[in-house]
Amino acid sequence: MSTSFKSLAASIGLGISLLAGSFVAPSVAHAEGEIRIAEQFGIVYLLLNVVRDQHLIEKHGKEQGLDIKVDWTQLSGGAAVNDALLSGSIDIASAGVGPLLTIWDRTHGRQNVKAVASLGNFPYYLVSNNPQVKTIADFTEKDRIAVPAVGVSVQSRFLQYAAAKEWGDKEYNRLDKYTIAVPHPDATAALIAGGTELTGHFSNPPFQEQALKNPNVHVVLNTYDLLGPNSPTVLFATEKFRKQNPKTYTAFVDALAEAAEFAQNNKEAAADTYIRVTNAKIDRAELLKIIEDPQFEFSVTPKNTYPLAEFLYRVGAIKNKPESWKDYFFQDAKPLQGS
Repeated sequence: MSTSFKSLAASIGLGISLLAGSFVAPSVAHAEGEIRIAEQFGIVYLLLNVVRDQHLIEKHGKEQGLDIKVDWTQLSGGAAVNDALLSGSIDIASAGVGPLLTIWDRTHGRQNVKAVASLGNFPYYLVSNNPQVKTIADFTEKDRIAVPAVGVSVQSRFLQYAAAKEWGDKEYNRLDKYTIAVPHPDATAALIAGGTELTGHFSNPPFQEQALKNPNVHVVLNTYDLLGPNSPTVLFATEKFRKQNPKTYTAFVDALAEAAEFAQNNKEAAADTYIRVTNAKIDRAELLKIIEDPQFEFSVTPKNTYPLAEFLYRVGAIKNKPESWKDYFFQDAKPLQGS
């Protein structure tokens, strides 16, 4: 690894460590009418951008006679998000299905963390700038693969799922030693620039599409080829927050459903929202082309999450076996019809 990238990785790692460390002490429990939401990077979090931009939680709270204060924070990686949720620093976590299943398993019978809803269905790409890497079997000790969180992010879990298909369940973590935790924006920039041992990035939209504009970058793995259309990213919360804040929780769920309908049916307005809220340096036409991809679906209904859950139990990554997707999703007054 080059000195410049070592410095980058070290500074990122330190930042994440300090960020996670800041969540050690649980905050004071708050009354109904406040909600703290953590979001991450990428188009897959667009529903939260819409909720924030249109003040939908506040809107649905007022319909119940409640003034809701909403606090937003941005983190990188499922590990930091899970730490924040368990410490009481946030109420709603947004991360991949991998971190959800990890925290669901870890809190089973205690805090009972479960998913609230999906954020939609999107293909994730493992991309590389190494011309020798055509499949995952071509990665060697000379390569490094960027993921949001080593071992627990949904990208890491997808990579493990692919490794198990390639070499068998006993070798499911064969490629973990090549992975490194780097936020998507930084990993994309490093991959495009080249010249480091970071030759792979398990990405998400729009970062994967931005990387692929470079002719030296190509797709190694598409998660839709691996699992079929699926919901890689979800929102989750503790059972305590849901029970103690029923009006706030309901307002959030209703706001999310409204945001999903808006994003799915108003792609141009959704693109404008993403740029406005995130200050993303992306061409509007390019962004619109990405979210108008027929493979993209903005929906709160989870799709095809259970195969990953069953896999993680099978290889021993989680101890509790979910009998179906309903075990790790809250079943609300308007139950989701997912998978």
